[in-house]
Formats: sequence, C-alpha cells, structure tokens
Amino acid sequence: MNEEPAHPAVIEMRDAQVTALRDPSHLVLEHVNWSVLPGEFWVVAGPQHAGKSDLLLHAAGLLTPADGTCRVFGCDTAEFDETHITERLKIGFTFTDGKLFNQFTIAENIALPLRYHRNLQDTETARTVEGLLELLELKPYAGSTPGNVAGVWRQRAALARALALQPELLLLDNPSAGLTARHRQWLVTFLERLWRGHEFFGGRPMTIVLTTDDLHPWRHSQPKFAALHEGRFAVLGAWGGAEFVRNWTVQELLAEAVVGDDVRSGGGNLMGK
Repeated sequence: MNEEPAHPAVIEMRDAQVTALRDPSHLVLEHVNWSVLPGEFWVVAGPQHAGKSDLLLHAAGLLTPADGTCRVFGCDTAEFDETHITERLKIGFTFTDGKLFNQFTIAENIALPLRYHRNLQDTETARTVEGLLELLELKPYAGSTPGNVAGVWRQRAALARALALQPELLLLDNPSAGLTARHRQWLVTFLERLWRGHEFFGGRPMTIVLTTDDLHPWRHSQPKFAALHEGRFAVLGAWGGAEFVRNWTVQELLAEAVVGDDVRSGGGNLMGK
C-alpha cells in the first residue's frame, strides 16, 4: 500500500506545459517536473523572456498549465477558486515592478491585504503595518505615494505587502533587478532570515521561490537552483554542483556577470574569491 508523503510538496508540477500570460496560446516551457517541499529555498535562473514570470504565476495558481498538472498546497490549480481561499492566503507574491497602487500611500498599500482578508480592528492593522515598515526600513516613506519613492523602496514595499498575511510560501519575481549592491545584500540577508525563521513571524521557516536573470547576488547563499533554457526547465541542485556548472544558462548568466564586474571594477573573477 502506498503511503502519503510525510511532508507533501508545497508546489508540485507534473509534465506541466507553461503558457505565457500575454498570450495563453504560446507555450513558454514544456514538460516541467518540479517539487518544492516545505522549508525549501529555490532560485530559478534564466535570461530575459525565458518564461520566469510565467512559471512563477503558474506556481502561485494565477495561471494554469495548458496540459499536465500543477498543485499548490495539494490543490490542483485548475480548480484554485474562491473555495480554496485558505490555501491562496498562504501565498505571498511580489511582481518585478511591485504593482503598488499609486493612489495609496506606502503604508496604505501594505495594509490592503490585512483590511481585505482579516477582520482586524484599525489599531491591530496599524500595529502590524508599523512593524512591517520598521522591519523593511520603510518608515521614512510610509506617508508617500509610490510615484514619489525610488524604485528600490517600492520593491521593499511590495515585499512588505506580500508578507502582511505571514505567508507560508513566498514567491518573488526577479526581486534583485535594478538594486544597488547595498540593497541586493540587504535582500539576500533578509530572505535568508525568512527562510530560516524570522523572529518577526514567530520563528517559523518560510518556503521561498524566486526568479532571477542575475546569479551574482546568490553565489554565497544556500538555495536549490533551477534554470530555464530554450523552453526547458532543469533542476540543478546546489551552487557549484555538477549539473549547475554544466548548465548552459548558468554559464551564460555567470559570463554576463563577469563582464559586468569587469566593467565596474576594471577586472575580477566572479568564480574566484
């Protein structure tokens, strides 16, 4: 008799055919087989237009595969409707450009999930928002609208909004894009704290999946890696493993990072010290 796994996958894709958000008739990734277990940290790398955003939207249940299956918290995303609101609220998602509401302040944007999904008193909502503003160093911008705040802080505000409901699964679409070195380092450190269990969220480890077209910020971290190349999804394992080193996408992205480092610093080797 087959027994159910002790820790069922948070995300489970089987032979999934991933389509594009902009054109559902266009297949961007074929035959994706991928499992994300509770407490794992994944970095999915790929060049621009490789299908990273579309894959993440499928993993969030916002898009459904043209064929094959995708399950999130055990629910088939083809049936991921209002009856699965409990599972949906376990997911936090950030878009590359943040997608904040320009008519609201930064603090009001962060408060939206709490006001919409939690029956809280105003004082409770304000206390949670205040804590998130402090945690993500956003207090100086709390009363500003997104259009009056630099992009790096808009991205942090989007992250704060995604964390407002204390999700079990955090999905981030290219979160390091456009960040300075200081902000990239802050992001890497913060996400690792979330993954291991941040005290602000009760010390509970968080499952994290992010996409990137720049592997440079993640070279000293400990996630599992996957790569997208020419319509295919490949699990690579840890940084520096055999599959990681051989993968063509990885070689391209690391080569681009080396060129970028050379331009900025007049030399250097990403794979060195």
